[in-house]
Amino acid sequence: MKPGLERVERLLEIFQSPQKRLGTVVHIAGTNGKGTTASALAAIFQASGRKTALYTSPHLVDFTERMRIDGVPISPEKVAAYCSVMKDAVTSLQATFFEATTALAFAWFADEQAEVAVIETGMGGRLDATNTVASDYAVITSVGSDHTAWLGTAPAMIAREKAAIMNSDSMAFTAVTDPEALAEIERTAGKCGIPLFILGRDARYLVDREELGFLEFTLIHGSVRYSRLQAPVTGGFHASNLSLAVMVAEAAGVGEAAIRTGLANLLQTGYRGRLEKISSRPDLFLDVSHNADGMRQTAATLALFRSRYRCMHILAGLASDKDAVAVIRHLLPLNADFTVVTIPSERSIPAAELAELLRLEGNIPAVFDTPLEGLDHILRCADPQDMILVTGSFFLAGEILSRKAFPLSRG
Repeated sequence: MKPGLERVERLLEIFQSPQKRLGTVVHIAGTNGKGTTASALAAIFQASGRKTALYTSPHLVDFTERMRIDGVPISPEKVAAYCSVMKDAVTSLQATFFEATTALAFAWFADEQAEVAVIETGMGGRLDATNTVASDYAVITSVGSDHTAWLGTAPAMIAREKAAIMNSDSMAFTAVTDPEALAEIERTAGKCGIPLFILGRDARYLVDREELGFLEFTLIHGSVRYSRLQAPVTGGFHASNLSLAVMVAEAAGVGEAAIRTGLANLLQTGYRGRLEKISSRPDLFLDVSHNADGMRQTAATLALFRSRYRCMHILAGLASDKDAVAVIRHLLPLNADFTVVTIPSERSIPAAELAELLRLEGNIPAVFDTPLEGLDHILRCADPQDMILVTGSFFLAGEILSRKAFPLSRG
C-alpha cells in the first residue's frame, strides 16, 4: 500500500476529472458503521427520487457490488470498458487496486449523471483515494482501533486522519463520543469554518424495539421528532448510524416520507453481511465485524437473543492485522462452540494460530483449513434449534456466500 493522492488524481485526469461532476457528494469515514450509514443514505436519497450513486468497499462476492446507481451494480461490460481506458496508466503509475477502482467508479457515476454520490472511504480519510472529491456533507461515524499501522492507535490521531475529508464548503456530522477524538473533529471543523452537527448533542435517539432483522427507533433532532423509524437491521447500535443518515438527509432537504421509505428499503441498496440471517433451521447469521469495537457490538446484540437457541456455533476467521485476542474475548461470553478457519486472504491468521489463542482463553475449538470445511462441520453438528454465526472477516463472509453452501434466504 502506498498512501497518497497523486496516482488516483492522474487516473481521474484520464476521465476528465469526474470527481468534479458528481452532483451532491456525501463522503463518509469511520472505523465502524460507515457502510451502514452510506447504504441508508443511498436508500433515502433513492426514495426521494434522486438518481443516487453509492460507492462502498470491500465487496463480498462480486467486484461490481462496490458501485451502484439506484441500487443496480455496474455491468461487467462497463467495468471492462473503463479498465481498458486506464490500464496503461495503472501500470505505469503502479496504482493500487483501490485507486483504480475509485477512478472507475467516479467516471461511471459522472457519465451516468448521478444527482447524488454517497462515497465511503476505504481507510482513514486524508490520504484515501476517495478524498479526491470535495464533499457537500462530510460524515464521521466512529473512531476506533483498526489499520493501526497506517492510522495509529491514539484516538486523536485516528480522528485527525478521518476528519480530513472535511473542506471549507461542506457540512460535517459525527456520532463520535471519545473526548479526544471528538475534540480533534471539532478542531478540524473549526479550521474549515464549517458547522459540525454531533449526535448526542444536537440530536439524540431512543431505541424503541429491536428484534432479529428489525430495528425501531426514534430520533429527536432539534425541534423535529422522527417517531418509530423502522429498518431491517439487527442491533440497536445501528440506530447511531441510521440517525446520522437521517440528519444528513434532512440537511439535504429530504422529507420525512422519503426518510421513512428509504430506511425501510435499506436492503435494496445491496446492503448485506451485518448480522444477516441467510438460512433457517438452524438459523445462520453472516456478520462482517472484524475489529474489537465492531465485535463488541455484535456480541452484545447476540447476547440479547442467545436464550432463544439451544446451542450457538461460531465460525471465525480473522486477518493478521486485527487484535485477535480482543475480538475473541468479546465472543467468549456467548458460551458458543467455536470452529476456526483460515480465511481466503494472504493476510489471514492461520487457523492453528487462532485456535491456540482460543485455547489460551480456555476454549477448545474445532480447526479447519478452509471456510467450507468449517461450515460443513458445524452443519453436521448443529440441531435445527441452534444458531450459527459466521464472523470475523469480509473475506470469510464472501467465501461462504460465493460457494452457496446452504439455501439463501432473508427469512
